[in-house]
Amino acid sequence: MRRAPGSSRATAAIASSPWILVAAGVVVMVVLLVIALGAYRGRTGVDTPPDPPAPPLLLPEVPPSSSAAPVPTGPVRPGVSPRATVQPTTGVATPPRPTPGVTSRAARPTPPPAPTGMTGRYRVVNSFDGGFIGEVLVRNGTADRRGWTVRLTYAGGRFVTAWVENTEQGRATVTEDGFAYRSGVDVAPGGTATLRFHMERTDSRPTGCTVDGAPCVIT
Repeated sequence: MRRAPGSSRATAAIASSPWILVAAGVVVMVVLLVIALGAYRGRTGVDTPPDPPAPPLLLPEVPPSSSAAPVPTGPVRPGVSPRATVQPTTGVATPPRPTPGVTSRAARPTPPPAPTGMTGRYRVVNSFDGGFIGEVLVRNGTADRRGWTVRLTYAGGRFVTAWVENTEQGRATVTEDGFAYRSGVDVAPGGTATLRFHMERTDSRPTGCTVDGAPCVIT
């Protein structure tokens, strides 16, 4: 078989000049790149509608109050709530703070004043069938030496006798409903004298007891 003279010449020309193949390949790549860029521009050139804007955030309206602090007004941003710069007050009172170095002390009750003048305390020393032995303790609450007079009254009965313990005796006077006894020795300031007596056929609780006119304490 014979080879065609034209094809052998073209093959020989390509073999002798390889840069022709390289140039042809470059041209093909350029063409493909241009086609690809055109297709990419065609896709990105389509305008897409923008997203709709978000609706504004509506906050509940707070009715104005005379005691509430004013809230500053201004543009409200979505997702951000206005805050008051003044702290709300409550109805609880804040306790006072203690002063450093000062301790609070509870007020101590004031003791009652000591009795002044001549006073007496009545009690029954001994009881027996038909009578009893009573006692009046006389105390001098003054600043001077003083004598004293005890008066006792009962609902009936009979006065037997009376005496002062460990001191000079005074004088007893029988009355219609009891007796009176006047001291024989003055009592020193702050000192005491013990008067004892014997009563019969009456209740041991007197209807009256005084020392120089001041009522006795009956125990």
